[in-house]
Amino acid sequence: MKTAVRKQLQTFGGNVRRLRTERNITQEKLAELADLNIRTVQKIEAGETNILITTAARIQKALTCDWNQLAKF
Repeated sequence: MKTAVRKQLQTFGGNVRRLRTERNITQEKLAELADLNIRTVQKIEAGETNILITTAARIQKALTCDWNQLAKF
């Protein structure tokens, strides 16, 4: 994976983690709310996986946040 893409995935994952913890939501609860596997949430937060826009939309809805907060690079 190219360095620029990896950096964006890590930034996105960091934003997910920050927003999740600000809302006092566990990874398990986020996985449940977004209808995702817990391991998927862990990989997203670690910036280890590229995700579909539909997955990002489910996370955005589960965190009840603005897209700008989630995709702030």
